[in-house]
Amino acid sequence: MNELLLSEIKSEKNELLQTFLLVEAFIFGQNTTVQSELDELVAYCQAETDEIKEPVERAEVLINALFVDQLFIDNQQQNWPVISFQTSSALTHKLISPVLKAVLIAYVANSCDCKADIVFVPEKAMLRIICDDNYAIIFDPVTGESLNWHELDIRMSEISGDPFEVTLDVMKQESLVLEHITSLKAAFIREQAYSNALKCVDMLLALNPDDPFERRDRGYLLHQLDCFKVAYDDYQYFVEQCPKDPAAQLLKQQLDKISISDTILH
Repeated sequence: MNELLLSEIKSEKNELLQTFLLVEAFIFGQNTTVQSELDELVAYCQAETDEIKEPVERAEVLINALFVDQLFIDNQQQNWPVISFQTSSALTHKLISPVLKAVLIAYVANSCDCKADIVFVPEKAMLRIICDDNYAIIFDPVTGESLNWHELDIRMSEISGDPFEVTLDVMKQESLVLEHITSLKAAFIREQAYSNALKCVDMLLALNPDDPFERRDRGYLLHQLDCFKVAYDDYQYFVEQCPKDPAAQLLKQQLDKISISDTILH
């Protein structure tokens, strides 16, 4: 993987959406030209909110403009298709994967002078629009539904530690990128686009070298692409690093029965 691209992705100084577009260009092998679509979306939301001075009302109008007028409202899905991870197609079809949608909404909100960030609320990334020192709206990027304080307290109680010291943490850029690429990898595998899934794994390993589970997944993908001799090394690494994992134990039994000397490397 290109070192310059890797440094750009890891840099917290870059604008988050731009980083996502860089990742998209690498994985899909093409530059994404979505600026006109983004400008149009921002212009619509600015027109809806510009005359509203009260911060809470401004945030509520923005959320309504996105989820109702712009049809961002969706249902939760266990599996998101590849098309929902590619910004232009996702916007066109109004089918946007959760993390990408959170990034897009944060971009639009900040462009409309609504201070927005992405926070971790167990077990997902959610949007937060800060209205003033005492009030914020926290909502689901998929459905647009906001959490009241009682619901937030229940969610945050799942975090260990002193409940009076638990705070909502803004998600780091790298964490969001990792979650996005991991979900995209799974979508490619479901759609049997193994070469593109392999690009995802290569990027994940560049960000977290020698992650045994990514090495296992790379072995699986190489195996599907008839490169078993290369896959064997990744399988073996996973077995050695995670010997107690049930998948590793099963994989070890399979590897012990295979003689790679007879396997053709393509």
